[in-house]
Amino acid sequence: MQTEKQISPNNNTDISNLIKPYLKNWIWFVASVIVTITFAFLYIRYTVPEYAINAKVKILEDQNSTSELGAFSDLGILGGTRNNVLDEIETLNSRTNLIEVVKELGLNKSIIALGNIKNTELYDTPPFNINFLGPDSIVQKTEYEFYIKLISNTKFQFANIENEAFKEYSFGKAIPSSLGDLIITPNGALDMKSYSGRDYKVKVSPLATMAEYYQKNILIKVTEEFSNIISITLNDAIKKRGKDIINTLINKYNQNAVDDKKAIADRTSDFINDRIAEIYGDLSTVDQSAEDFKAVRGIADIASQTNVNLEIGAANQQELQEASVQLDIASSMKDFIDSQDGYELLPANVGLADQTIASTTARYNELALERRRLLESSNEKNPIIVNLDQQLDGLKRSMKSSLNSVTNNLSLQVNSLSNQLSSINSRIYSVPKNERALRDITRQQQTTESLYLYLLQKREESQITFASASPKSKIIDRAYLLSKYPVSPKKSIVFLASFILGLLLPFSVIYAKDLLDNKVHNKLDLEKTTGDSVPVLVEIPKLGKKQHKLVNKEDRSVLAESLRILRTNLNYIQRSHKTTPSNVIFITSSVPGEGKTFISSNLAAIYANTGKRVLLIGADIRNPKLYDFFATDDMIQADKLKPRRSTKDGLTEYLVNSNLKIQDITVPANVNENSIDIIFSGKIPPNPTELLMNDRMGDLFKKVSELYDYVIVDTAPLMVVTDTLLISEYASQILYVVKAGSTEKKVLNFPVKLKAEGKLKGLSFVVNNVKQANLGYGGKYGYGYGKTVKKWWKFA
Repeated sequence: MQTEKQISPNNNTDISNLIKPYLKNWIWFVASVIVTITFAFLYIRYTVPEYAINAKVKILEDQNSTSELGAFSDLGILGGTRNNVLDEIETLNSRTNLIEVVKELGLNKSIIALGNIKNTELYDTPPFNINFLGPDSIVQKTEYEFYIKLISNTKFQFANIENEAFKEYSFGKAIPSSLGDLIITPNGALDMKSYSGRDYKVKVSPLATMAEYYQKNILIKVTEEFSNIISITLNDAIKKRGKDIINTLINKYNQNAVDDKKAIADRTSDFINDRIAEIYGDLSTVDQSAEDFKAVRGIADIASQTNVNLEIGAANQQELQEASVQLDIASSMKDFIDSQDGYELLPANVGLADQTIASTTARYNELALERRRLLESSNEKNPIIVNLDQQLDGLKRSMKSSLNSVTNNLSLQVNSLSNQLSSINSRIYSVPKNERALRDITRQQQTTESLYLYLLQKREESQITFASASPKSKIIDRAYLLSKYPVSPKKSIVFLASFILGLLLPFSVIYAKDLLDNKVHNKLDLEKTTGDSVPVLVEIPKLGKKQHKLVNKEDRSVLAESLRILRTNLNYIQRSHKTTPSNVIFITSSVPGEGKTFISSNLAAIYANTGKRVLLIGADIRNPKLYDFFATDDMIQADKLKPRRSTKDGLTEYLVNSNLKIQDITVPANVNENSIDIIFSGKIPPNPTELLMNDRMGDLFKKVSELYDYVIVDTAPLMVVTDTLLISEYASQILYVVKAGSTEKKVLNFPVKLKAEGKLKGLSFVVNNVKQANLGYGGKYGYGYGKTVKKWWKFA
């Protein structure tokens, strides 16, 4: 339990440190959300909404006359087969079907009312109609745009380019264009005055382009697995147009199926009619022969043959008759195929008992119909049509081979039956010659008559088949609006996405900035970097442009309070320091410009405010800044400090000239009504390193530590030169100045390493130039006491 109590505050602190950069920049989150939501509102306001239109149809099974051989189903050749739903979906959404839909609805011609920001497409009630006098083959394959401005009920202005000068025309007058002459007529059902003064854009697109567009956007799928019901969905900006497209597509699909069945039925009827006309002539000839035979010989009636011969011959005759019918049909079919040019439809279900020929005929007609449909939107050089031609040629060769085989077999069968019948008839020839001759005529008459009646029956069945033909699909739900709300853009999703984006943008920027930031910004950053190896004494706030660099005696600013905290922490460390001297404080940094001179001067001033005797030494003899810091124009004019470097020697002169004493190089300065003695660096020597190694340097520190309560030494940057390390042994405390927002974290490994090696004793960190919002503890608590006292003091 105790462990949890110790860890919990640290966890809370870590979480608060994580969210602190984001909470501090809350205004950017608010502004970003406002901007993104504004853009979302504008996007929704000026984006054309799209609505979902849906329809459902059921694919019917092909069980009756729709089969290509259904006219002769009594012969058992082929029955109806179940349609493949996936194949029907592809057929329904085919490019050919959609080209017919686009052509029927005129979707390749769009009239758009131009607005300042948002354009509106007119579909149901356009103010004018467009008619091209040029050939459809050009109009339907070309892309063309022009602009119309309505003036009155009788006139309008026309331009081929938007910024081109408009020309005035009257309605009904031919206008020349790249597609040929076009005629624009007003919509008589509308009042043209309400449309006058507006600009319209007319766009003509190729039929194939629009068909491919809708082919990609129409979604057709099976509602459930193993179901014959399919769903057709289209998203369109105009509700009525979307409904018209889906309904027309279904109607075209059904109409094409009916037309295919009609084409097969008509082809079958034509074949049967040709055969009927031919057989009718044969039947008339046989009837005339029987009539002439009886008339010449005066025969009124002939007694039937004996019962035994009739029974034996009847069975043989029946077989011979059936074989003859099959042979005659097969021969006719063979002759028809041999005489056919191109890839016309073949008669189906003509009565052949061979199922291979029947199935081959059905496949041939199916491919021939597909070829005819593709030729409506393509040419014979199309690879798909060439492939179909190859398949059709193969099927035709296969049918010819099958018909040759069937004809040969039937011929053999007829010859065999004829021989058997001749054997039977030999026993009948014993009857009178007239009876035998009449029997031959009657037999031929019966054969021809049976075939004639059979074909008449099949012709009627073929017509009945077409009359009762049904579409391939049954409409369950005609096109309807799935929802009164648009599917695109969805307001809730757009606003939610914009809100999230508004939060993510500043979050990403802040996160990336923190991720790439390798600088120290406050005490907490420094402690995380160095750990507990080196203490961090204080944070010095960043000064404003109008703030004084030196603190006053009764100053209650954040700077003054932070320096008092530094003084208190140093006193605590010095009291616990057992080495001698214990009052020599070195101020150093990594590189120049991090504020060590500023800290040195103010630390000396804050000690002087307590009445202590303080000495400030400028030990940075390479790049001295201490004189410039104190010798400001305002201080010189106020007669607060009047050092004379030209007549007063400094540290370098003291180290070189053994005759100089400490009082010879000391300059008294009155700061905030308190006295501070200053030893400036003096002239810049040519050998600073060797000079600092002089024994007089140690003597100087020993003497001044006895003469003064505190000795503050402004030394050279530690990472630039070795000067500070040469004299670090004389310091009881070393303050390492880190500049917030400037010092890199990796640089701090250098002083920590020196301390671990024993080269820097009494090392402590001071964070300078910290923004008040980033103060490690000040950010949470602030130096409120100082501010409060200052306000109270001012009021008093």
